[in-house]
Amino acid sequence: MKKRKITTLLVLCVMAVGLLSGCGNSSKYNVGICQLVQHQALDAATKGFKEALVAELGEENVSFDEQNASGDSANCATIVNSFVSKNVDLIMANATPALQAAAAATNKIPILGTSVTEYGVALDIDNFSGTVGTNISGTSDLAPLNSQADVIAEIFPSAKKVGLLYCSAEANSLYQVQTIKGFLEEKGITCTYYSFSDSNDISAVVTKACGEVELLYLPTDNTVASNTALIDNICRPAGIPIVAGEEGICASCGTVTLSISYYDIGYATGVMAAEILRDGKDISKMPIQYAPKFVKKYNKEICDYYKLTIPSDYVVIE
Repeated sequence: MKKRKITTLLVLCVMAVGLLSGCGNSSKYNVGICQLVQHQALDAATKGFKEALVAELGEENVSFDEQNASGDSANCATIVNSFVSKNVDLIMANATPALQAAAAATNKIPILGTSVTEYGVALDIDNFSGTVGTNISGTSDLAPLNSQADVIAEIFPSAKKVGLLYCSAEANSLYQVQTIKGFLEEKGITCTYYSFSDSNDISAVVTKACGEVELLYLPTDNTVASNTALIDNICRPAGIPIVAGEEGICASCGTVTLSISYYDIGYATGVMAAEILRDGKDISKMPIQYAPKFVKKYNKEICDYYKLTIPSDYVVIE
C-alpha cells in the first residue's frame, strides 16, 4: 500500500509540473522581427515596436528573435522562412521587402508591417481599401506627398529643375517619386527621375543628377538612407541641396523635411501586436494605421551651409 501511494504521488507531481510548464509556455509569445537594413528610421521603428509589446504584455511574456537582412531582399526571405519553421506567434516585417518576403512565406502566422509606405503597392493589391483582409496588417510611414511638394516650393521658390532619386528595387520608392512628381509639376517644376538598382550605382547616378538639376528630393528609401554620407559628399560640393522624405535622411544629408516619427509608428505596431496576441483580435479586419502627425524639420548645419532662411514653424533636428 505504501509503495502504491508513493507512486501515485510521484505521478501527480509530474502531472502538476507538466501543467505548470504548459501554462508558462502558453503565456510566452515568440515574435520574429525581420528588419531590412540598419539605419536610423528603421532602428527607431523596431525600438518602438519592442518597447510597446513589452509595455503591453510584460517583459517576461514576450521573446524577440530580431534579425537584420543587411539590405538584401534574399536575406529577408531566409529570415522569415526561419521564423515560419520555428512557428513563431507573430512576424514583424520592418520595411517593404521584409513585408513582401513574409507575405510569400506564410498565410497563417500574423504579419505586421511597419515603415511600409503603401501596402497596396507593396502587396500588389488593386484598388486597396486600407485593410489587407488576410494575415497582414501594420503601419505606414507615408507623409502626405502634396505637403512634401509644398515644403520644396516654400524653401526653394526659385527651383525649377528637381531630381527625384530612388532605388528601382523598392516599389514604394517609385510610388513616392511618381506621386510627388505630379504635385511638383502642378507648381511649374520640371522633375527628372534618377534611379539606381543598388548601392553600387548611387555615386554615378547622384553625380549625373548634380550636373542636371538644382535640387534633389529623396523619398523614404532604405538604400538611400543607408548611403546618406556618400550622397552628401557628392551633393554639397556640387551645390545641390536635398529635401528629404523623412527625418533620418534629412539629419545626415538634407536641408528640410516633412517627417513622421518612426518610433511612434513602431510603437503603434507593437500595440497592434498585443491586441492580436493577448486579445485575439482578428488581423484580417485590422486596417493599416497611419502616423497621426507630421512635423516640418530642418538640418541647421546644412541649411546654414546653403544660407537658407527657415520659417519659424520648422523644428530643428537635434
